[in-house]
Amino acid sequence: MLNEHDIQTLLQRVISRSPGDETEVLFLGLDEALTRFANNEIHQNVAETNFSLAVSVAFGKRVGMAATSDLSDAALDRLLEQAAMLARLQPENPDFPGFAPPAEFPAGRHAFDEATAAATPEFRARAVGEVLRYAGDRGAVASGAFSTSRYQWAIATSHGLFAWQPLTLAELTIVAMTETGSGYAADAAWQVEQIPVAQWGKIAVDKALASQNPRDIPPGEYPVVLEASAVQDLVAFIGGGANGMSVTEGSSWMSGRQGQALFSPAITLVDDPAAPEHWPMAFDFEGTPRQPLTLIRQGVVGDAYYNRQWAARTGHPATGHGTPPINPFAPGSAMGRAMFPLHLTLQAGDTPIEQLIATVERGLYVTRFNYTRTVHPREVVVTGLTRDGTFWIEGGEIAYPVKNLRFTQSYVEALQNVAAVGDTLHREPAYGGFTRNPALQLTQFRFTGKTEF
Repeated sequence: MLNEHDIQTLLQRVISRSPGDETEVLFLGLDEALTRFANNEIHQNVAETNFSLAVSVAFGKRVGMAATSDLSDAALDRLLEQAAMLARLQPENPDFPGFAPPAEFPAGRHAFDEATAAATPEFRARAVGEVLRYAGDRGAVASGAFSTSRYQWAIATSHGLFAWQPLTLAELTIVAMTETGSGYAADAAWQVEQIPVAQWGKIAVDKALASQNPRDIPPGEYPVVLEASAVQDLVAFIGGGANGMSVTEGSSWMSGRQGQALFSPAITLVDDPAAPEHWPMAFDFEGTPRQPLTLIRQGVVGDAYYNRQWAARTGHPATGHGTPPINPFAPGSAMGRAMFPLHLTLQAGDTPIEQLIATVERGLYVTRFNYTRTVHPREVVVTGLTRDGTFWIEGGEIAYPVKNLRFTQSYVEALQNVAAVGDTLHREPAYGGFTRNPALQLTQFRFTGKTEF
């Protein structure tokens, strides 16, 4: 992969050749190594290097973008020609704020770990091997993946901005299965040594064993204890809906509600790019310094996040949440600039998970949600089902496994019904990095159907 000096030279070379009034060049580089396993065997150890160069050219308020992974001079000339041609064909965008000027970025936001960048196939295989042996010894089958990645992101504009940041990320996903049960565990961190692979393997296998021979229960509203992996789903949908475009257009749960006590006072949701225990970053994909935000403060609706265009359109400051014009973080907007939070943390409470369970007389313990989709964005009504270990709680104890249940539930309503918050934060892989979430006890959750598994 190119180094900082080489990337800066490349971006400046592109800018110097641009015919536009303004130019922005974004470099996205990724070295990824992946160990994949299934049926208690490692079946893949692969590595690849990918990069893309996205060039945006503006003539006044007409903007065009093109991208390539070919860095030859001829390819770069074609890239500029394509972006310029597209810009001339575009209607004027009255909200185009121009490309970013030079900025001072917060110091000390480092998320690069040499051990993670240098992790070998042997290292990952040894860690995964412990999981596979544990599963095999107990009659379970483990599948999943363990990856270690190195990123380089850099941006330059014709106004003199240049910013570069290297990052690392390790991700682990494990699904263990028996004939009638399954269990899941996952983790992510920018330092691979923070991921206890064998421990997560034991958790996934033990869940699979405990969830065997599940019983039927009828759909209905039940008190629930959500494990942190299930809470991640609530955090992702709520966090994703706090973008400035949706808020302005009236489709967000925030719209018209900022400053209102909409959720339980136990709920505080932040997006903090400075947190070293998260994935610290100094700037976004538009060259804007990343700002910490409190989306929900003790139940009160707080701040939305904005990219440069929607900040200019609404009169709000840009918060450093812009995504690339070729967007790996928001599949629904693969082309075009969007907004997305990469550092969501639902703050922990003071209740151990054992106590969350012990204070439920009759209800459900849910370890994971899956196949979740939005039905109504304004109230964040989501449909999906439980997976990989769902259990009945009786008299404050986990009594037996139950078959998975389908649900249609407003996540806004769910976070209004918080009885207690777990005291431990868990990292959960998510689109664009990971979230940090505690377990939750909710007084009710709406299950609308049942399954046969």
